[in-house]
Amino acid sequence: MALPVLKLGTLALKTLSKPIANRLKHQAALHPSFRQFIISIAQTNHRITTRMQRSIYGHATDVEIRPLNEEKAVQAAVDLFGEVFVFTVAGVALIFEVQRSSRSEARKEELRKQELEAIRQRNEELAKDVELLNHKLQELEKLARGQGLSGIFNFRHAEAQNGKSAKAA
Repeated sequence: MALPVLKLGTLALKTLSKPIANRLKHQAALHPSFRQFIISIAQTNHRITTRMQRSIYGHATDVEIRPLNEEKAVQAAVDLFGEVFVFTVAGVALIFEVQRSSRSEARKEELRKQELEAIRQRNEELAKDVELLNHKLQELEKLARGQGLSGIFNFRHAEAQNGKSAKAA
């Protein structure tokens, strides 16, 4: 029961994080000092991605890369900011799920160890019982050897006489 609710909660968190990210994007574009900060991040991101693309396609990477205009830079930065937020929420949810699964597996492993220990103890008890029964059997065999065959016959003869006297009465 807890697992489906937890998965549903994780899905709801991911779904709710997208509008929150959009709201953060809108707010980030309005504050002037933060706007300058995100423009510099967007320009740096633009230079890095352009160099990587030029390198991948085999073009020269030592050329000057034109900066983005301010509006494109703000839009690119807030998009990057929103994606980072969504991926961070997803990453935290993933880490939480892995830790929860790890704790669950640890509990299962502990239960298996306890069951194995109980089986081992039961096995030891049964081995002691078998050893005790073997010892008692050896004592009975020793007694039977001591009395020999005549002891066994006398025992049967005594039973037969007891049976005859019981019938006579």
